[in-house]
Amino acid sequence: MKKALIIGIDDYPNASLQGCVNDASAVAELLKTNGDGAPNFDVSLKLNIRTKAEFLDIIDSLFSGDAEASLLYFSGHGSEKGHLVTPDYNGKDLGVSMSEVLEYANKSKCKNKIIILDCCYSGKFGESPIIQSNESTLGEGVTIMTASSRDELAMENNGQGLFTSLLLQGLRGSAADITGKITPAGLYSFIDQSLGVWQQRPIFKTNISHFISVRNIEPRVPKEILRKLGQYFESPSDEFKLNPSFEFTNSLEYENEVIEPFANQDNVKIFKELQLFESVGLVEPIDEEHMYFAAMKSKACKLTALGLHYWKLSKDTRF
Repeated sequence: MKKALIIGIDDYPNASLQGCVNDASAVAELLKTNGDGAPNFDVSLKLNIRTKAEFLDIIDSLFSGDAEASLLYFSGHGSEKGHLVTPDYNGKDLGVSMSEVLEYANKSKCKNKIIILDCCYSGKFGESPIIQSNESTLGEGVTIMTASSRDELAMENNGQGLFTSLLLQGLRGSAADITGKITPAGLYSFIDQSLGVWQQRPIFKTNISHFISVRNIEPRVPKEILRKLGQYFESPSDEFKLNPSFEFTNSLEYENEVIEPFANQDNVKIFKELQLFESVGLVEPIDEEHMYFAAMKSKACKLTALGLHYWKLSKDTRF
């Protein structure tokens, strides 16, 4: 079982926001299902909660039990002193301290605790409240992703958080690996690369031994085809020999110059799969720019560095 608590707060006295409720609603909608419509997280969406007490109650509920994954997403105000601000803030009591939320996560028996914060100064999350440094105090199984560093603001753009707009793109598929898995690391990598050095800098902290997928989409290469990498290439240094019989247009059925050996349907099927591998960066032609010319000139193709990674996974039957 995977559960997610999604919180968005716009309605702050004297300091209202515009995009947090919409951002939270969009994140909740995506996390409910995978790309094929299959169930994903059991989502609790909380919008414009009013009090610190309510916040603590639902945080306690999120991290109770022993779920496979418990995910917290928060969009709202964050304070310079390290608080997730609630609308009942009063004087020095700004809301729920980040260290308090982390304490719940650290003590939780859930296998994976994922915390995603789109608020100002969110990079403070995970820092020790005792040791005055950036030292992390993450318990086992905790992963944190924040919109900005410890001393930065989190920007809104056209009524949407800049960080969350990228997070949503990543969850829709931009952060997926070739097998269709979207992990916290994949999401962070996508967001990090999308933000320039002059923009807010997202922060990623983790203490885990294995990343889980937070959402799955349709694989860029069907797994039954991806597993064939280990068949086509016996060893990582192998070259797959090609010839004109692999190209389907090299046939008397087409009005173009053809050469022997003519298109062979078995080879054509293999070649289409090799071309699919090339399209996602797993295979590349040798001494030619395109696979077509490698076939027509009886050359070969080989694994790329990324292809070698998935070749090893296919050999180990990891997907």
